[in-house]
Amino acid sequence: MVWQKIVRFLVVIALIAAALLFGRAWLRDHPEYDPRAPLTLDQPDTWVTAHKFAALRDDRAVCRALLRRSGITVTALPPLGAAQCRRDDRKVLASPAHFDVALRPVGAQATCAVDAGLARWLHRDVQPAAEAMFGERIVRVEHLGTANCRRIGGGDNGSWSEHATGNAIDIAAFVLAGGRRISVLDDWDRENSDTTAKADFLRLVRNRACASFSTVLSPDYNAAHADHLHLDQAHRSAGWSACR
Repeated sequence: MVWQKIVRFLVVIALIAAALLFGRAWLRDHPEYDPRAPLTLDQPDTWVTAHKFAALRDDRAVCRALLRRSGITVTALPPLGAAQCRRDDRKVLASPAHFDVALRPVGAQATCAVDAGLARWLHRDVQPAAEAMFGERIVRVEHLGTANCRRIGGGDNGSWSEHATGNAIDIAAFVLAGGRRISVLDDWDRENSDTTAKADFLRLVRNRACASFSTVLSPDYNAAHADHLHLDQAHRSAGWSACR
């Protein structure tokens, strides 16, 4: 009968509405699953996290909003350079200091996406790994530079490096609170390192960096990276990353 069909239709509508209301409430309590919810550094990783973080590389306004929500200084610097070496997204890297980590040499400048990557990596991966493996926090990170107007490999041909636009950083070493230094050059090879724990730590933080950076290259990639971990935020579709 017609009235029975109407009742069934109304029941279906009511069930759909209840499901939508429940889903909306659940997403409000679990923003890490909501593609529309702003990303935070403490959000658990889910299937949408990689896409949210990839969006930072394409939209500096979204990136700066994440840093501000995290209490990290956002002060844009004037653009520098021209053509392939135009650095129009430039800021002093502030996330290490926010997490009580000294970045040396001081005054390093890079893109907002690099700063956001460092924040997430140091906070979620590097410090927990250091505390678990050594019982100490990392207090200093040593780097080899961020901006360098050159092509990949330093030749006259080929693709431009992410360093050309200040969209990368090369990490050379970590220093623990007690003074121990963990060097990519000296400690990557387990046979040469004074402790296998240092080599294990370097590989662990290399692997974990792949969630926060678009490209991660280590001594396992080639000899040119024997003394550092190359981390960059290259723009790629679908949020995929290169991790070697």
